[in-house]
Amino acid sequence: MCRRPNMLRRLSSHATEGLAAFFSSGKKDENLICSPSHNNEKQKTFDNSTESHPQHTIYFNPVVLFGSFISFAAIAFYAGVIIRILMLSNSETQLNGSTQTRNLSLSVATNWNVKQLPPPTVIPGKEVPPTTYTFQHFPVQGSRTNYDLHLPRLDELDDVVSMTNEDDSSDDSSDDSSDDEEDDIDDLMEGLHLPAGQHLLVDIKNVDPIFLNSEERLAEAMIQLVDESKLTLLSYHCHGLVPVGVSCAGVLLESHVAFHTWPTEGVIAMDLFTCGSGKLIPTLPSIQQLFGVKAAGEDSDDPMMLWSHKLRGFREGFVPGYSFDLNPLDSDLGAEILGSHNDVDIKNPIVSASETDYQTVDIYEILDPASRKLSDYYKSLEDDGSYESLHPEFYAPDLILLLDGRIQSSLHGDAPYHESIVHPAMITHPNPKRVAVIGGGEGATVREILKHSTLEKVVMIEIDEGVVNLSTKYLPGWQDCSSIAHHDGCAEWCFDDERADLRVEDALAYFNDNFGSSSITKSASENDLQEQFDVLIMDCLDPNDDHPFAKVLYTDDGYVTSLYDALTEDGILVVQVGEAVNSRSPSDENGDFENRSTMIKMLDAIGFKSIHIYEESHCQFGAPWTTLIAFKDVETRKRWYRSPAAVELDLSRRILPTKDGKTSLRYFDGATMKSYQMPSRAFEDNYC
Repeated sequence: MCRRPNMLRRLSSHATEGLAAFFSSGKKDENLICSPSHNNEKQKTFDNSTESHPQHTIYFNPVVLFGSFISFAAIAFYAGVIIRILMLSNSETQLNGSTQTRNLSLSVATNWNVKQLPPPTVIPGKEVPPTTYTFQHFPVQGSRTNYDLHLPRLDELDDVVSMTNEDDSSDDSSDDSSDDEEDDIDDLMEGLHLPAGQHLLVDIKNVDPIFLNSEERLAEAMIQLVDESKLTLLSYHCHGLVPVGVSCAGVLLESHVAFHTWPTEGVIAMDLFTCGSGKLIPTLPSIQQLFGVKAAGEDSDDPMMLWSHKLRGFREGFVPGYSFDLNPLDSDLGAEILGSHNDVDIKNPIVSASETDYQTVDIYEILDPASRKLSDYYKSLEDDGSYESLHPEFYAPDLILLLDGRIQSSLHGDAPYHESIVHPAMITHPNPKRVAVIGGGEGATVREILKHSTLEKVVMIEIDEGVVNLSTKYLPGWQDCSSIAHHDGCAEWCFDDERADLRVEDALAYFNDNFGSSSITKSASENDLQEQFDVLIMDCLDPNDDHPFAKVLYTDDGYVTSLYDALTEDGILVVQVGEAVNSRSPSDENGDFENRSTMIKMLDAIGFKSIHIYEESHCQFGAPWTTLIAFKDVETRKRWYRSPAAVELDLSRRILPTKDGKTSLRYFDGATMKSYQMPSRAFEDNYC
């Protein structure tokens, strides 16, 4: 039996004449599927059927076929456009629904370049070298808008700058300020072509989603940030993404700035890279203000910013006169504070790169989740009667003071460090009345000395008044003597105490002039022995600091001798001598602490009867810290080895109590003193 697939049906009576003529021609159909049959009756029936109904074939007109294809293509295209619009509208609805508390209302842009974004600007007076601008767009389905803006041509830019200068010249009072601005611009241009730079990475959450989806507002914030940072934006490129989000990249004369936003999550991630000499850390408040826009609604959380700063490229060998040890960003500041990003919950620059007459001062507020929880800190700020709110001092972020990039003191390490450098010597001396402090600009060393009832006078010789003033303003706890202020002669602020004498001068000159070899020629009346000190504490530069003044403090024979002569016969010298050695450390003579070794040898040669080393491991310096104590007579040295009970008894008699009768010490006690009495095995191996 043979079958014609899909053909066993009558043709319509409306068939065309062409088709009828074609069928009447009796042309055989070649599209037959044939199979043998063993049923003759059925075969016969089929044959009779075909005789009564003539065979037919369908002819497909190419014009009709092409027209049908075009019609279906047009229908599919317009259906796709409609579906795309519905999808975009639906994504906007979903975004509104998932962020109802943020009151998000986004509009969908379906055309390119439908908004007018602000153009880049240039600081008046800043010279912009000729540049070329090239770009290439790639059609991507995920992008809904596209913007390219750049500085005008060089001749147009000259006209703008000249008009600005004419306006400035009309105001005579601005001459001095314009000169200063020119100096600043020269500084900013310095180092632009060196293979080194700074990289600032910033992440902010809890940001207004409407702001994060607005190319105009984000572009305005970027331009304002660049202007406030005294940088030059050559061009920038922004894309609005599908369904939401914005990505922008700006080309700076100094390098680049870029960011990406996630409106639904309320997050923006930014990086700023510059090759100039301008500092980036001071831009953080501007970034927080311009991009940390709080979402609408009373229940909205405050924006939270995480950031890190890194040095990039190569400096040694490229930057003239560069020294790794003299750059604060290459020291503790860069490695332990600025370089951390997600390692800390709070990192707030209280003072950033403040220049005094002698050094650079930085103060940072840090909350390390390894030691304190952010939730506990927030709870301590509430007035709900909880343990955290009653004892907020246990949950506060750390405050870290850095001088020339090196950690000098911290809030969490304040008591262990300053009490360990003061009270062991003070409690060992039988009756300390006069005490001198070399350095100690933050004031905490003087604070601890003032707690002793035997004290009559403490003289602090600090060369850098700027450190004292910055500590008074930003580290008030270091100079807070309110716990003993109720005693006669005491005060709330330590330097207002009648017994405190702050002298802003060079300690080297002070001791050489008053107790050096030149003072030997004075008569007994001129060189009054009452001016000598019972205890002398040197709390200044570390012996391994790559600083000329540090080498003099620890190795100058005349100065070290004057310290010996400044002490009474039973006097005690205390010197902080830096990081402790360990079992793998080389000898101080062959390592980084050559100055420490030299000083110990000099003290022995000058005439000190006993020299002792002890360590404190809780100063928050990243390693145990070492203090040297030297005794002028043997009898005083014997008191060093008293029992913890004897030390506790002496402390109860000498230390001025608080108003409620408790001790004003927070860390030091008899048991702590016991741990100081014997040096570590590593120091024994190093020196014995």
